[in-house]
Amino acid sequence: MAHNTLTLDELIVSNPDVMGGRRVFRNTRVPVEVLFENLADGMSVDEILDEYETLDRDDVVTVLELTSKVMARTRAA
Repeated sequence: MAHNTLTLDELIVSNPDVMGGRRVFRNTRVPVEVLFENLADGMSVDEILDEYETLDRDDVVTVLELTSKVMARTRAA
């Protein structure tokens, strides 16, 4: 499946047996808030990817792009 066709619900998953049901990047145990918290703390995407080696660069970039689009639609509404 091409990354540009993935949705946030496909990239970010929740399972009660993984991290207590917290929303994590698919195929990882990395909570999605880690991305945003680390960006807010001044880390680059490359630094985050180095720190959390199970993260997939394409997934991270796509989550950022889709989140930006969602936020832009919310403001325009």
